[in-house]
Amino acid sequence: MMRSLWTSASGMTSQQLNVDTISNNLANVNTNGYKKESAEFKSLLYQTMSRASAPAVGGNTRPGNLQVGHGVRPVAVNRNFSTGMVLETGNSTDLAIEGNGFFAISDRDERESYTKDGSFRAAITDDGAGYVLVTSDGYPVLTLDDEPLFIDEDVDVSRLTVSQDAIVGYMDPEIDEFIELGQLKIVQFPNVNGLEAIGSNLYITTPASGEPLIEADDEVTSRSTIRQYFLEGSNVQVAEEMVKLIVAQRAYELNSTAIRTADSMLQEANQLKRS
Repeated sequence: MMRSLWTSASGMTSQQLNVDTISNNLANVNTNGYKKESAEFKSLLYQTMSRASAPAVGGNTRPGNLQVGHGVRPVAVNRNFSTGMVLETGNSTDLAIEGNGFFAISDRDERESYTKDGSFRAAITDDGAGYVLVTSDGYPVLTLDDEPLFIDEDVDVSRLTVSQDAIVGYMDPEIDEFIELGQLKIVQFPNVNGLEAIGSNLYITTPASGEPLIEADDEVTSRSTIRQYFLEGSNVQVAEEMVKLIVAQRAYELNSTAIRTADSMLQEANQLKRS
């Protein structure tokens, strides 16, 4: 009965993590580029009371093992990187990625990080000579040269054009010619689930994710498509998460019931000893 107490406790702890994960998904249902998470679990060690090869009555061997499990443990929280709903905004600096690509960003620590959130804005440079393309938090968006995308002060930001290959430019009416400002750095990863989330819709590489593969250098088999005037929303499905939440709640209740049952059995055993 003591085994059942610890087994049920491990189940309650695991389901608490499951509820935490589902709650985070629901909290980010309107977050641009958010990718839903799911907790994964594995069974703990098994205690073998009798092996299948052990002799049974009549000289025959036992047909199966007699084993008792010791509960469950969480092993990973994986992200589903499927494309979320693409919504039209009409903003020239809003970009959505269709495919496996990520935008490259220079974060607060001036390290290269990555995002699916394409809600960019044009921010005035420190010297006032023009603009740079930045995220909602003010982090510069990087080009293939690993530099922020600079926009001259006389350029109308609302007239910027971004091609499907992430080439940014504008049409100069005076010379009737397209002026290219740069190409945004779009990358993919060998193992996207190995990325580490650091908040603000940003990810950084880890040894598990591998180094970024630059799409423009033909390092990937399938390139992404950039859609201007659109944003990729969260891929969280509220109805699906609510069903998961109900299942997790019932599993938590069942484990707590098992603990109360084991406690009642221990109480009965103690009373038999006293009598």
